[in-house]
Amino acid sequence: MIQFELDLANELWTLHQQLISNTYQIAGYTYFTIYEPKEREIQALNYRDRVVQHSLCDNVLTPFFEKRLIYDNAACRKEKGTHFAMNRLTKFLQAHYRRYGSSDWVLKADIRKYFPSINHGVLLKRLEKGIPDPQVMDLLRMIIHSFQQEQDQGLPMGNQTSQLFALYYLDPLDRLIKEQLRIKHYTRYMDDCILVHPDKEVLQECLRQMTILVEDELKLSFNNKTQITPLASGVDYLGWHFYLTDTGKVIRKLRTQNKKKIKRRIKGLQVGFRKGRITAMDIKQSLMATKGHLQHGHTYHLRKKIAETRFHKGE
Repeated sequence: MIQFELDLANELWTLHQQLISNTYQIAGYTYFTIYEPKEREIQALNYRDRVVQHSLCDNVLTPFFEKRLIYDNAACRKEKGTHFAMNRLTKFLQAHYRRYGSSDWVLKADIRKYFPSINHGVLLKRLEKGIPDPQVMDLLRMIIHSFQQEQDQGLPMGNQTSQLFALYYLDPLDRLIKEQLRIKHYTRYMDDCILVHPDKEVLQECLRQMTILVEDELKLSFNNKTQITPLASGVDYLGWHFYLTDTGKVIRKLRTQNKKKIKRRIKGLQVGFRKGRITAMDIKQSLMATKGHLQHGHTYHLRKKIAETRFHKGE
């Protein structure tokens, strides 16, 4: 990165020339593992290739996809994200309670190993239908084929383009649910889908048709978390458990495993501060970020406990 920035003008000109002459090549990937929110292998490009992807996403892919994605496709989009999706689900649950009480049903659907399973041929065929520029398509083919988990499938987790491809790949599923099955209360965050409806049989038919499309057209499959459950039991979504009270209030409780992760993180901060590995400013920034996230749910006691945490040095 430093070397690229020190010779920025020449580096950008060289990239420009390589792109217009179709001689640009991806240097390859660096592999590492993250453990939050769960263990995953990340495949990261070098800085030079990330510059290309950033420009491609900002100037070509994002404008292209934004015209085509449904409103409730919530991940990795401007003015949307996890809190947007959480608020939409809350609104849906409140609307259903006002009309039907708490006797509704929820279909929660989740794709098995989504990023590693995305089919290159299916993705490219969908992109070719909408992107007329042959040079752009040549670049997209190279990016998509630069990584594979198995034969002709899988997207690298660290690529900016992968996030946008993953948003767009399930658009046929969104269209099926919203336009053909006419499910009004539906939200999707990447491959995590929630449908709310008063009739269980309707959701059973939705799941049947969704499964056909996902397996036959998109070459994917739902995992064992996919199920239809009573709304009265609540629903897990984006690390929170949503449920309705008898008065129609939507309660958001942090899931137990997420509470444990926060507590482990706080303990790690205490140890790191005591041993001099992190500063008071590091702790302040981390706690502020945690507090900001927790404020989107009913977490008063957890926030109070975090606020009362003490940090001591040199013990």
